Amino acid sequence: MNRFFVFLITLIFTHSVLGQDVKLPFQPLDVFELEWASDPQISPDGSQVVYKRNGFDIMTDKSRGNLWILNSDGTSHRKLTSREVNESQARWSPDGDRIAFVSSTDQGSELYMYWIKTGQFAKLSHLEKSPGSITWSPDGNHIAFTMFVSEKPPVIVSMPSKPKGAKWAKAARITDRLKHERDGGGYMATGYTHIFMIPSNGGTARQITSENYNHSGRLSFTPNGKTIYFTANRVENWEYEFRNSDIYKVDVDSKVISRITIEAGPDYAPMVSPDGKSVAFLGYLDKVQAHQNTVLNVINSDGGKRKILSLDLDRSINDMQWDSSGKGLYFSYDDKGNTKIAHINLKGNIKKLADNLGGTTIGRPYGGGSYSISDNETIIYTHTRPEYPSELAVLKPKQKSPKLITDLNSDVLGQRTLGTTEEVWYTSSFDGRNIQGWIVKPPFYDATKSYPVLVENHGGPISNYGDRFSPEIQLYAADGYVVFYPNPRGSTSYGEEFGNLLLNNYPGEDYNDVMDGVDYLIEKGIVDNNRLYVTGGSAGGIMTAWIVGKNSRFKAAVVHKPVINWISKTLVADNYFWYANSRYPGQPWENYENYWKFSPISLVGNVETPTMVIVGMNDLRTPPSEAKQLYHALKLRKVETVLVELPDASHGINKKPSNLISKVAHTLAWLRKYE
Repeated sequence: MNRFFVFLITLIFTHSVLGQDVKLPFQPLDVFELEWASDPQISPDGSQVVYKRNGFDIMTDKSRGNLWILNSDGTSHRKLTSREVNESQARWSPDGDRIAFVSSTDQGSELYMYWIKTGQFAKLSHLEKSPGSITWSPDGNHIAFTMFVSEKPPVIVSMPSKPKGAKWAKAARITDRLKHERDGGGYMATGYTHIFMIPSNGGTARQITSENYNHSGRLSFTPNGKTIYFTANRVENWEYEFRNSDIYKVDVDSKVISRITIEAGPDYAPMVSPDGKSVAFLGYLDKVQAHQNTVLNVINSDGGKRKILSLDLDRSINDMQWDSSGKGLYFSYDDKGNTKIAHINLKGNIKKLADNLGGTTIGRPYGGGSYSISDNETIIYTHTRPEYPSELAVLKPKQKSPKLITDLNSDVLGQRTLGTTEEVWYTSSFDGRNIQGWIVKPPFYDATKSYPVLVENHGGPISNYGDRFSPEIQLYAADGYVVFYPNPRGSTSYGEEFGNLLLNNYPGEDYNDVMDGVDYLIEKGIVDNNRLYVTGGSAGGIMTAWIVGKNSRFKAAVVHKPVINWISKTLVADNYFWYANSRYPGQPWENYENYWKFSPISLVGNVETPTMVIVGMNDLRTPPSEAKQLYHALKLRKVETVLVELPDASHGINKKPSNLISKVAHTLAWLRKYE
């Protein structure tokens, strides 16, 4: 009998005998009950916070999100409007009397306005497509936003007219674009993203940018409201220089566009200083590496005297914004699997302010999250720990510890006993580096007993897992596994050199780092050497397939949405152009021996481990053809295997919570078969 069911029966029996309340471990259907905060926005005076409250709808199997508002001390927590539809992108007006936001309607997403004093709200726009990056002008009279503008697709032939009433096949779909599809969105419509402005009391939206380029990301007004800074790639060969983007500005009256930065590489997310004399932005000079730190730059508003502020911090910078004085900026960064908020002055001096930003990626323990700052320097941010997804936390000036002002999950998680998360460090057998990972012990863990280990390899591979809430990890732990999730070389948050160790060498010694972690847990007596299991998705799926091709120590494996063949992946995936000439030297047809050498399919002749393969049927990032190559090869070799294809699932399987539950349930069922 399944050990988890035995465990539950024991709990129920204990409860009935002793008459005590026993909290169950995390349950599959609990996924539907989770809620998490995202995109918190604090009012200019710091008194109120509006945020998006997210959850899942068990009847429609979709995520949902409404805007809620509360005082910054946690009181008066209420829904912003009476509308029961998706709402997002709440942004306070400069004087704090209104909130602009985006809300879905029967005709598509539109701009809305909420008045603080009256509680009234109204629709402002009638747009052809959904607005993004909504930004107030400094005087509060206008709102700038981005919107996709459709263009006609290319036509090669003119078909003859069909007879009246005839039912022919749909017209041919034709593209001549480098990027023409996107995982999770499918085939991309033809057109470009442009900047628009609309009066904040409603009216007609006016297009500010033109020509066949995309203008996107953060928008930032100058203090006089006459100029908007934005990100674009307006060079002649922009499609093929896809790694590049620059900072531009546009005069809102004349619509004249000027380029501010010219270096090769991604410059993005501009923000004008309070005095209008400088512009801060993120980016780096592209050396085409596996990983490069994103740095914080400041440049004169006319494009002169570019300076890197964050040279002394060997971490990537995210989500920066000026302080109210203009003498420094706030930003976030990942450090050893935990996301921080910090402040940097114009001399480059950094002060860490808060830990544990994140909790907005429901699934596995990746980073994320966001924050905002009031005029009086009060910080509101999404706060997470392994025990809960993101709640709202407030950190006031000179306050040492944040205060949680929401408690969205006590009704569910308060009734559960979760697996406990512990940090582990161990030494690489390859080069002596210190490697970090985490273990999650099963609920009601007993150190005198022996436990199996489930290795959960993260995706990316240029990413990181951390001490963050994860329903998937908790479900694995609830079934009796010690779950081990490491951050091997190539992971972010340990510096540029560590992240770049996979350059032209992936998979490489990151395999050794994972296995060293397993051996460390065995040596410490935490897990049973005879009960080893392994899984992982995306790059974690690659690592899982690589592991079972390298050794036969694991009793069973589950490979989620993998790349099995770098030659086919590089030419078939939605981001095929991104990897060409960068993952490995040369194109696949120029260097196929090297592409093959790093492909897990090259090791399939060694595999003895029973292996389940799981993939989303709509996955464009690691297409189903990749998973089928592994499955078919194992079938031909008569290795125990099964292919699980999840309908309506893209690479982001957890977009539908039932698919998240199905993925975990199939994984556990397969592992259980080989106990």
